[in-house]
Amino acid sequence: MDMNGYFYFVKVVEKKGFAPAGRALNIPKSRLSRHVSQLEDQLGVRLIQRTSRQFKVTEMGEAIYQHARKAVDEIEAANTAIQESSNILTGKVRMTCSVGMAQFALSPLVARFLKSYPRVEIIQQVTNQAIDIIDTGVDIAIRAHAAPLPDSTLIQRRLATVTWGLLASQSYLEQAGIPMNPEDLEGHAGLKLGWKQDTGHWVLRTSDGSTFSKPYQPLLCSDDMVTLKHAASAGLGIVALPLYTCRDELRAKRLVRVLPDWTAGNADISLLMPSRQGVPPTVSHFANFLRDELPRIVAI
Repeated sequence: MDMNGYFYFVKVVEKKGFAPAGRALNIPKSRLSRHVSQLEDQLGVRLIQRTSRQFKVTEMGEAIYQHARKAVDEIEAANTAIQESSNILTGKVRMTCSVGMAQFALSPLVARFLKSYPRVEIIQQVTNQAIDIIDTGVDIAIRAHAAPLPDSTLIQRRLATVTWGLLASQSYLEQAGIPMNPEDLEGHAGLKLGWKQDTGHWVLRTSDGSTFSKPYQPLLCSDDMVTLKHAASAGLGIVALPLYTCRDELRAKRLVRVLPDWTAGNADISLLMPSRQGVPPTVSHFANFLRDELPRIVAI
């Protein structure tokens, strides 16, 4: 019995199409279609109804999928056991994350993982735009979010919570004045993360639940935290950033906290995966590595 047809059929069903499954497996969709067609001929049943506009698993296809999934799980579990026992991981991991996450949290972790597992290849898509990880064949997405992520079929695991604060250079504060309370922010120059809106809004909170909200007109709007840090360090104004991204600047006194009893909000960092089933051992190992190590990287 040729298990390739069952394996490819399972992947096509789980990725909801030949094209996304082909991208995830890095093989042409024509090859997937051929294997599934051969499996259909072998079984004498139609598993997938497919046209140029529609993809639908038949009733018999759903039944075959349930059995095939169990068989593929057993094979992948055996493969995982072999790789883990020999401490040799091979294969590709496709991941996506934001620019800031890549620069300040993931870069040392990716390097350390690849140093430990030199036969693994990581393909990292860095973008501040939310992408469809199923359609693009991504294995792991790392996303920072202030609000809960929308309910979906994706597997979501919160890894850490990071604190944001207001920061500025000592030279700027000496010239513009040190705010002693949130109302003193009036008239201060602001630097804003994000460019889609050219107005800013500081939302501050204390540990006892007090809140303060104030709009401001930014001097600089940017998607890049490094640009904003350099601008703040150069004395151009006050910026709200995750505190862990400014750890070195705070230690070197290039930046200082403004209104240190107030935070500029919290954000969760979550790991998203398309499914718990059929996860290759290399992807599973890397996901567990991030789960264990990323919280330490972003801690203050």
